[in-house]
Amino acid sequence: MTLTPSSTADELIAHLKSLRNEENIAGMARFAIVTDHALGITNTELRAIARKIKRNHARALALWQSGIREARLLSAYTEELDRITADQARTYAATFNSWEMVDGWADIFAGAGLGPKLIPEFAADDREFVRRTAFAMIAWSAVHLKTAPDSLFLGYLDLVETHATDDRNFVKKAVNWALRNIGKRNATCHAAALKLSETLSASTDKASRWIGKDAVRELRGDVALRKAYKT
Repeated sequence: MTLTPSSTADELIAHLKSLRNEENIAGMARFAIVTDHALGITNTELRAIARKIKRNHARALALWQSGIREARLLSAYTEELDRITADQARTYAATFNSWEMVDGWADIFAGAGLGPKLIPEFAADDREFVRRTAFAMIAWSAVHLKTAPDSLFLGYLDLVETHATDDRNFVKKAVNWALRNIGKRNATCHAAALKLSETLSASTDKASRWIGKDAVRELRGDVALRKAYKT
């Protein structure tokens, strides 16, 4: 099939099905990727397809509705950022059942400017993958939203501290990811993130202590210091 911006959702789904790879499906399961509706196509392949077909909101919606793992990720990679809504993000997040789907869409939600509205809301949601979405959005935003004010990220540190006690693996790792990325943003954020990391590392709570120690290790490292202080 020739992939073009005019390719329809049905054509793309048929193409994806033709690429089904049973060996890859088995491999994905070992990395905690839900494979019930998977075709075994790698993200590298999906992104290559996305570059050929370009962004299209209506088609992205149709790809999502298929329920197929690869179609839903392709939907993320080809969604029009200026057309995605908070309600759409809420609907999608409610279905997330793996870290991979969270991380594929969190970038899109944040890139669409939905972070300030949805991050506090998703962080307060007790569902594991909805909460992970909040912290994945923070992690992406800390790196990519270059002109956002420091106050935004210093405020997100309050969410990190609040939810550092969530010991569920996929939440804990995302909270840690957000904390580390905030700390590497610039000198102001580094100082605040390192201080919180040190506090968490001394916590009696196991999850908080792991998050803090791991973040301290990275934020005191040469790479993080060069990024934060531009040395």
